[in-house]
Parts: sequence; structure tokens; C-alpha cells
Amino acid sequence: MTQASPRIEDIDAIDYRVEPKPWRFSIEEAAAIDRHWEKLRAGNPHLFNGRVFLMHTGTVEEQDDRRILRGGGFETEYKAFLAWRDFGFPGDTANCFAMAALVSADGAFMLGRMNNHTANAGKIYFPAGTPDPEDLKGETIDLEGSVLRELAEETGIASDEVTIAEGWTVVFDGPRIACMKIVRSRFRAAEIEARFKDFIATEEKPELDALHAVFSTRDFDEENMPDFTLRFLRHALARSDRS
Repeated sequence: MTQASPRIEDIDAIDYRVEPKPWRFSIEEAAAIDRHWEKLRAGNPHLFNGRVFLMHTGTVEEQDDRRILRGGGFETEYKAFLAWRDFGFPGDTANCFAMAALVSADGAFMLGRMNNHTANAGKIYFPAGTPDPEDLKGETIDLEGSVLRELAEETGIASDEVTIAEGWTVVFDGPRIACMKIVRSRFRAAEIEARFKDFIATEEKPELDALHAVFSTRDFDEENMPDFTLRFLRHALARSDRS
């Protein structure tokens, strides 16, 4: 799967299915992966080696006036995924994941700051996660389901509390394919933050330790927001200015 220059595309639907295949990286670099994992665990013993899906084939197709992202994914260990990421994304593989682009009633994009015990401590982006076996529906990797699950797990906001937009805004950024689903809340930004604080107070190890409201480019944290997040925000804010 060729990784093109960064771009943003509007997509009507995503068809992401399990297509098992051996991953050369995890086989050939098994010893290095184990060493890397031991090092990460020494610094953060809260890390858990679960299972995730990565994409090995992906194309955008036109069908009946609809644009569909079709992809095939394979399952691997989380420790192999982290090593692949930290070793510079070798090979022809992509991390295709969904993000809940939460919008408040007063027009702010609500991002979360990752807690200190997570693998991305301090980073600021929308509720998200690399898809895992909980996101499976038969052989389909259900990214919309992943959006709603991550939103609830990380913020306490349930699916019946938001309006879910049709389609996706997909950021293709090298080995990352960030599938943004707009979800709109009836609450203002300050109300969402207050509800979030009440939620994490009940959690033993919340994934997020704060929310970050973005009303304009002045609210960007370019040091801690990943490039794909900044690309989406610039695109979405420019679009809202034109509407």
C-alpha cells in the first residue's frame, strides 16, 4: 500500500475488513520488539500488550456517486505496533483509526489530553484508538462503532447524547489514516468540560486527564497536537469560515 503525500478527503463510507496475513516486521524484528517493549514497560508499567488491527491494503473507490475507503487489515500485538511506530513506520503498512471529532454547541472542537500512564502521554487529539478486537462485527472492523466506544470510554459521553454526522473526513498522513467522524453535542464547551471532570473523578485510571477546546487557530498547541490533528482542524475551521 503506497503512502502518498498528506491530503484530506471527504469519504461517504468505510469498508474495512479483516484480511489476515503474516507481518514481516513482527517476524523479522521479534527480538528488537521484545527489547523495545521491556524498555517501555520499565518506564511505564501500566502499558498492556493487547491486540490491534493495522491496514495492509487501502484504496478510495467511486461507487454509485459515493466515495468509499476500502481496506484490509491484520491483527497484531500492541507491542509490535508501538515498536513499528517508534522505529519510524518501516514497510508498507498503515495505522487506520477513527476519531470522534466532538463539536460543542458553541462551536468548539473538544480534544483530549492523554494521561501520564498512556503510551501517548501529554498528546492532544480527539478521542480515538487503533481498532482492536472489540471493534469487530463479523469480519468487518467497525470504525463508527470504534468512534462511539472510544468517546464513551474516554469522556463519558454516550452515543445517545450526540448527533452523528454522515460520512467521514479522512486525513491521509503518511502511515497514519485518521478517519474523523463529526459528533455534535447539545452542550456548550464549558458544560462538556464540567461533565468530563465529573466523569474522570469516578475512573481509576482515566485515559484523558483534561479536555482542550479549540474555537480557532489561536487555541492550537502545535507542540502536543499531532500533525494529522492540526491538518484536520485547519481544514475544518476554514470550511466553517466559508459556510
